[in-house]
Amino acid sequence: MVAKKSQQRLGFKTGEYVVYPAHGVGVIVSIEEQEVAGLTLELFVISFEQDKLTLRVPVAKIKSVGMRKLAEEDMVAQALTTVTGRARVKRTMWSRRAQEYEAKINSGDLIAISEVVRDLYRSDDQPEQSYSERQLFEQAMDRMSREIGVVNKLTLTEAVQLIEKNLAKSPKRSKADAADTDEEAAA
Repeated sequence: MVAKKSQQRLGFKTGEYVVYPAHGVGVIVSIEEQEVAGLTLELFVISFEQDKLTLRVPVAKIKSVGMRKLAEEDMVAQALTTVTGRARVKRTMWSRRAQEYEAKINSGDLIAISEVVRDLYRSDDQPEQSYSERQLFEQAMDRMSREIGVVNKLTLTEAVQLIEKNLAKSPKRSKADAADTDEEAAA
């Protein structure tokens, strides 16, 4: 493996934070050349500190895997506004909704992730979530808070608090409200 002298490819440069849809926010540590099956590939080496994971992504595959730069501040503001909205829960089987939530989380789209956070959020006075709901909520919250934290130069804790503050502004849902919302969504 040879580290490249040039430290920029396709508008991405070393030391820059990026969003990789399947793993969230990472930082490009280097751009390397590696020989694989007789071919020389240029690779972005991306470190995901939170998962203690290093990923090598071929430069040619950046578009197809959906890697992108961090969201702009107006996109972050839009995501924070999204979580203040009324939860939209479809009246479909949980397994189908779970697949949709998982797809949104792994899309890498900050707005889609904020919709999952909004839809799965439970305040203290609401019924408990199932284990799988809680897992998806925490995964979405983690992805959203990491990106917002990096963009707004906040610690992870401050980013989570900012999102929770916005979630607290959302309309309160009682069980009757949830049924009405489900019927509206199904209509």
